[in-house]
Amino acid sequence: MRILLILLTFITTLSFAQQTEVKLYPGTAPGSESWNWQEKVSDTNAIKQRLVYNVAQPTLTVFQPDPSVANGTAVVICPGGGFYFLSINSEGFDVARWLAKKGVTAFVLKYRLVQTKGKDPVQEFFVVQSKRENWEAATSNIIPLSVADGRAAIAWVRKNAATYKIDPKRIGIIGFSAGGTVAGSAAFNYTPENKPDFVAPIYAYLPSKMQSDPASDAPPLFIACASDDQIGLQVPSIELYQRWNNAKKPVEMHLYAKGGHGFGMQVHHIATDTWIERFGDWLGDLGMLGK
Repeated sequence: MRILLILLTFITTLSFAQQTEVKLYPGTAPGSESWNWQEKVSDTNAIKQRLVYNVAQPTLTVFQPDPSVANGTAVVICPGGGFYFLSINSEGFDVARWLAKKGVTAFVLKYRLVQTKGKDPVQEFFVVQSKRENWEAATSNIIPLSVADGRAAIAWVRKNAATYKIDPKRIGIIGFSAGGTVAGSAAFNYTPENKPDFVAPIYAYLPSKMQSDPASDAPPLFIACASDDQIGLQVPSIELYQRWNNAKKPVEMHLYAKGGHGFGMQVHHIATDTWIERFGDWLGDLGMLGK
């Protein structure tokens, strides 16, 4: 009998560990109707992580919590990768699994990216990124599409809230690096349909030109970055914090002494390993983890 109960518990847990993928738009994504290349996955690349690249049709991968712990909160997760690829595990699926255990319904967004030609999108990114002006030219037309996908993802989750037993007033977005651009941009110029109820830019690429002072109903922010970020993203993170703090809007920031860029859910045996715990504490303080 005990073995049977253990098997039943395992099967139940497994069923909710599985995920489904849904298309973000009913047809082709607006603004990229001519894109006809296929999304690809890389396991052999310069950073030795599982990556998704050549995303032309944005999707949401849904991670639903066990009904016994589900609390009605939802988070759209935007992995990073310089708009050339998506760090799908460390900044996507691993975050979703952690949140699902907390009762949160997680939606990992695959947003539109620069088309790459070879089998290693990281190598192509490194070549272009070596000259900042080349990277800016390559991504200038892509970033607005990626940001639009983030806004559309929030609106999609709100529209389908009843299907996933989500409270339409408890929908947030988190993003990392380039995904932080997508998530952080959602804190500005929103509509009632795509307004996030909370936003978490994690070592986000969000330069001054992409920021503005918060609106009167601006969502709470959770910001995390490392002081030794190799790309220098701690500077715009501090600026974003100051904008919210000066406007007396809810904001929490964790600026770690060490961690570099792209720590995500990787274990380095330093303080950045627990950033997700601090994010969970913050969600709890907002009342987002209670039923």
